[in-house]
Amino acid sequence: MSATATPLPGETPEAPALPAAGSSFYTAMRLLPKERREAMYAVYAFCRAVDDVADDGGAREVRAAELDRWRADIDALYAGRPPARVKPLEEPMRRFGLKREDFQAVIDGMAMDAEEDIVAPSEANLDLYCDRVASAVGRLSVRIFGMPEEEGIRLAWHQGRALQLTNILRDIDEDAARGRLYLPMEKFHRIGLMNPTPQSALAHPRLAEVCRAVAAEAQEHYRQTWAIIAKSPRRATKAARLMAAAYRLYLDAVEKRGWEAPRERVKPGKLSLLLVALRHGIL
Repeated sequence: MSATATPLPGETPEAPALPAAGSSFYTAMRLLPKERREAMYAVYAFCRAVDDVADDGGAREVRAAELDRWRADIDALYAGRPPARVKPLEEPMRRFGLKREDFQAVIDGMAMDAEEDIVAPSEANLDLYCDRVASAVGRLSVRIFGMPEEEGIRLAWHQGRALQLTNILRDIDEDAARGRLYLPMEKFHRIGLMNPTPQSALAHPRLAEVCRAVAAEAQEHYRQTWAIIAKSPRRATKAARLMAAAYRLYLDAVEKRGWEAPRERVKPGKLSLLLVALRHGIL
């Protein structure tokens, strides 16, 4: 359920995918100095590879075994014996002090999707999922960006949750088609739906109440994100600012569209995205 771009033709784990040109992530990473940009691309390729394992639709035991191999490869990387597919992470790990536990957390997040289709998780499990698939990536990222440690970790905590909750709200129909429902159980209980399935949840006449409550939490995480950014060095927050501003456009768009079926897939206008890129890429 992480936000990833479509792979380019011919790409394999041995030929890592780069973010799609024109995507918010690609534009944000282009703002970084070369060594930091290349480090982010290496982290991106790792995240894409493990995300593909979780989402490829193969047998669950096969996916679990492959994620275990990724865990072993990360352990080998930190033991000084990196296999070829994690070799690109070696220099970023050393240069920027990337933490083994954050890479492992990303894999654990993907395992949550691979082990079973997530359907209406508890609030606590949803938060854990967001931490693993989004905030852990943020913790890797803020070290590459050069953020001060304490503020960087706080930024990763809030921004990761803001972005992932935005993804969840944007993708509710696509996720339901795959048998998944990431909106939390407790919020369905409040509208009287005690055992939600993806189909019953999306057909419920009070679905909007659940979505608005999740959107309010995402908006609060964006507010906290911007409060941290405002107090942080501008040179270290350019990419984070652009990502926060671009994803906030998606959240605003789904809120403006509303939750009544049929729900059209939303995408901010090119002009809005261009203005975000100009504002946060130049200023």
